[in-house]
Amino acid sequence: MRSIQIRHHSRLPVGEAWRRLTDWERHGAYVPFTRVVVTTPPPTGVGTRFTARTGVGRVAFEDVMEVVRWQPPAGSRPGHCRLEKRGSVMTGWAELEVGPSGAGSWVVWREVLHIAGLPAAFDSVTALCGHRLFGRVVRRLMEE
Repeated sequence: MRSIQIRHHSRLPVGEAWRRLTDWERHGAYVPFTRVVVTTPPPTGVGTRFTARTGVGRVAFEDVMEVVRWQPPAGSRPGHCRLEKRGSVMTGWAELEVGPSGAGSWVVWREVLHIAGLPAAFDSVTALCGHRLFGRVVRRLMEE
């Protein structure tokens, strides 16, 4: 498994950047053929679970995730969220951080992703595709 890291600077205030980055269902709008459904009641916090279903019709897979760390930003302290992938196809984790930067904010998305049945020889390709995909998600969420 290879690590993915995306850094993004936004003109959005920290609270708004955090809200957008952790609006799980909105992520699906920027991942092709994907719908994200939160399967636990609000508000988001430790124990929140959601599923990203990617595909068309019967040809699809699910990426099941659970929030295992939830610390929204407060004052000058950055926010931090850790997700664990709990599905049978996608495993690994993601960490999302948002902190203040002048009148705006910075965002960091780190992820380690493994696709079941895919040999380690494909880790570089998986990381490259993940970096492009998640980079797009971050940019679009911060642009809305």
